[in-house]
Amino acid sequence: MTVAETPRARRAGPRPDARWTQHLPPVLGVVAAVALWWAITVVFDVESFILPSPIEVGRAMTEQSGYLWDNTLVTLAETLLGFGLAIAVGVPLALIVTASRMLERTVYPLLLMLNAVPKVAVAPLLVVWMGFGQFPKVFLVFLVCFFPIVISTAAGLSSTPADLVELGRSLRTNWWQTFRMIRMPAAVPQLFVGLKLAITLAVIGAVIAEFVGATEGLGYAIVASGASADTALAFGAMILLGVMSVVLFYLLEAIERFFVPWADRS
Repeated sequence: MTVAETPRARRAGPRPDARWTQHLPPVLGVVAAVALWWAITVVFDVESFILPSPIEVGRAMTEQSGYLWDNTLVTLAETLLGFGLAIAVGVPLALIVTASRMLERTVYPLLLMLNAVPKVAVAPLLVVWMGFGQFPKVFLVFLVCFFPIVISTAAGLSSTPADLVELGRSLRTNWWQTFRMIRMPAAVPQLFVGLKLAITLAVIGAVIAEFVGATEGLGYAIVASGASADTALAFGAMILLGVMSVVLFYLLEAIERFFVPWADRS
């Protein structure tokens, strides 16, 4: 392949065999993990209430599919609402912070202090302040996601290549034109880094919130199953949480590839 053919080949996308090699390792990893899990339960004859086998977990998920599905929708709604709220507040705040060095020095220590507070300790207080509804769960997800989104967006806006800024000045662009055509496009890849980190933390935040004063959600299902020694159902809920995190992460990655094609890894 010549140098002239390289861009055309990239636009055409990966070959079918390359796609197969991309998807095969994750599948093999999951299969190996499940096989190791099953082997541990068989070789060491582990009691099911301590470590259920994959078959027992699958049976519990099948028998309680409606219960798990309803709780999955609750946790998913809390995750997406809190994540969306963090984007709506975090991105504008990052724009304001990077516009002024004084604001950056004033706000950053406060953000660090807010992020340093253990979210597990905040969850009971949110129940006292906001009640037992959905809002305290959404707010805790917001707190978990807020810091990574602000930091990544601010880092992207602050690391615009100097040659692009000089190019804008040579073309006599105003502040808004420089921001819209140079700084923001350059910051979008870094923003997506923060979003992908935040979406996995969002699921964790939702589960932490459901551990305290909840009557529904996968976190509540784990607590209730543990209290009744139904370990298989608790494992099923944890598997669904893992699947949710992976799906949301790769959904964001697909959105990034669509809207930010210039940041695709070669």
